[in-house]
Amino acid sequence: MNKSELILFAQKAREKAYTPYSEFKVGAALLMTSGKIYEGCNIENAAYPVTICAERVAIFKAIAAGETDFDQLAVVADTKRPVPPCGSCRQVMSEFFSPSFSIHTCNLENEVKTVTMNDLLPYSFAASDMDK
Repeated sequence: MNKSELILFAQKAREKAYTPYSEFKVGAALLMTSGKIYEGCNIENAAYPVTICAERVAIFKAIAAGETDFDQLAVVADTKRPVPPCGSCRQVMSEFFSPSFSIHTCNLENEVKTVTMNDLLPYSFAASDMDK
């Protein structure tokens, strides 16, 4: 699957977002090496701290399904520039994605910026930091 096709899945996922407060819809599509795609959308809550982002929904769905061989991720929002993942998503992504993993950040104007996990979070906190 090419990145344009994956972006279309993210755009479709965006339409399912639950955003009654911010009206800021985000969609994500996570491609596994198996070819399976896990979609995610942001889901808001009146208690904002328990809101979850599209990227984490897609990642957690894959993990819950027992899949951990990630291939690439697309994220789409209605933004001026290709939408960057938030800090919380970047930290979760760094737990599961290799430093060279590709993330396609996109907007609705079909602008795409592909970055690696290392580009997004070059000095991330990792499991190895917990070693004594």
